[in-house]
Amino acid sequence: MQNGARYQAVLELITEIFKGENPADGIINDYLRARKYIGSKDRRFISESVWNIIRNRMKLEFEAQSKEPRKILLVWAKDKLDEVFDNSQYGLSAMSEEEKEWLAGLSEEAYPDYVEAEVPEWLFAKVRDMELLKALNRPAEADFRINFKSREEVIAKMAGEGYSVVPTPYSPLGLRSASRISLGNCIAYQEGEIEVQDEASQLAAILCDVKPEHKVIDYCCGAGGKSLAIAHLLKNQGHILAHDISAKRLEALKPRMQRLGVKNIELSEIIATSDRDYDRFILDAPCSGTGTWRRSPDAKFRLSEKWLKKLNDTQLELLQTAYEKTKVGGRVIYITCSILRDENETIIERLMDINHNLKPVNLRQIWESKLDVPYPGKSDKYLRLSPLSTGTDGFFMCVLEKV
Repeated sequence: MQNGARYQAVLELITEIFKGENPADGIINDYLRARKYIGSKDRRFISESVWNIIRNRMKLEFEAQSKEPRKILLVWAKDKLDEVFDNSQYGLSAMSEEEKEWLAGLSEEAYPDYVEAEVPEWLFAKVRDMELLKALNRPAEADFRINFKSREEVIAKMAGEGYSVVPTPYSPLGLRSASRISLGNCIAYQEGEIEVQDEASQLAAILCDVKPEHKVIDYCCGAGGKSLAIAHLLKNQGHILAHDISAKRLEALKPRMQRLGVKNIELSEIIATSDRDYDRFILDAPCSGTGTWRRSPDAKFRLSEKWLKKLNDTQLELLQTAYEKTKVGGRVIYITCSILRDENETIIERLMDINHNLKPVNLRQIWESKLDVPYPGKSDKYLRLSPLSTGTDGFFMCVLEKV
């Protein structure tokens, strides 16, 4: 692939991604899948360039004083303009005189805080933690969970395959790889000995404190990661109801269950109206996903204040359902992958204002009864994890007991 054509692909991709209509990873995958003639090295170059631009989008737009993709690319490529805009047959057209004058006239102003943090201004006002936001803008390492094997066995097996993985610092189920692993070529993955799951999500599954005799529901289970992790923790004993309103998501969970050898999960789009006796009602609530920006940095540009307010209403509504379906002595477990107080502490406080017989469970005590590493939280009532504090995605968890 000619060099100019690579940059043409980059421009085409950021033009589509910056519309903000669909996630960037899907757009990139669809684009490359439709162009099978693009070789592996070119694919890697194009993908890495696009992600680099996305992670620096606020600074590039600020410097360009424009949201126009070509101008953003001009600023991004200012140290190699002749290489990028080479006017080749399949490449980008050469710079016009007008573009040269525009580029030469750009001033070098200091970045405002929100630009330095690489988030829209309204989101920076909510978080106001520069170091956390910068950490969430750096790429994440790859985390995996062991499945029905010891961690030592799996590490040895993967080393034999040529993969270097190390234990995660907090989760006894976790493995971490600094480099990308091709799952299609990984025998340990194909044989169901590992599963992709961020360490924070693994810890949440452990802290749900599920026992085989419990009546358990994983409500809004999505991809089903926590259900699968709990199945492993229970050694396929007990019964887990994995619920989601999307039949497509539930259908996608079936081959994962089969590959992992999981037999104690039941999939359901509905739950019986008479079921009001759950011991563990796990609600991994629909949220902004602000804690996963390391993997999806484009998501911050698709989020709006209006959408966040709608999410907050949904979160409270789902929590109220969880409260009503949980028996006295049972626990409502609220989880988000958000760093925003609006979706976390504030929602819990609103729920407890409505239902006075909910009592926060001491998360430090659960942690210390199950894990051999120091509790990383600042509060016993709420657990927050992040790339800064634990090297994980941003995560929030609260456990409420109905008394």
